[in-house]
Amino acid sequence: MKNWFMLALVGQDRVGIVAQITDALYRGGCNLGEASMLRLGTSFTMMMMVNTQLDENTLISVIQPTAEKLGLHLHLDQIEGELHPHPEPDVKIVVHGADRAGIVAQVTGELANAGLNILDLETGVGGSDKKPFYFMQIEGNATQGMEALQLALEKLKETLQGNIDINLSPLETFDL
Repeated sequence: MKNWFMLALVGQDRVGIVAQITDALYRGGCNLGEASMLRLGTSFTMMMMVNTQLDENTLISVIQPTAEKLGLHLHLDQIEGELHPHPEPDVKIVVHGADRAGIVAQVTGELANAGLNILDLETGVGGSDKKPFYFMQIEGNATQGMEALQLALEKLKETLQGNIDINLSPLETFDL
């Protein structure tokens, strides 16, 4: 197979999305590479690397009927597909505090300036309508070291004036 595509689908969560989409791709002669599928709120999203001999328009015609039947929005990009290294995270940052606009932008901005390459980020909102709180978990690579991240997070805590709790910890990586 020669063509690689990044296929993204988003829509209302329901039973059978993964089964029906992957079946349509399989029946269309496609092979899956890496994939990520998750539920956010009441929506479902999936991104898949698809390897096929089909061209872009033919691949769309293979997947579009199933996507439409499931009420999914489809996005497709041709990509370079190959075996590539998978960097292992060496740090984990957990953030929680009062929910407010801008928390993700501020935290990730400071961390980026301190050399963090984010590999995985998950967020959520909890608490109640009167006392909502926000939480975020980040895993990544500290390209400028732990000390640079620690200094950035201390600066951020001062800026946010105690309305946030941030924990930075190293992650053990294992050589196989």
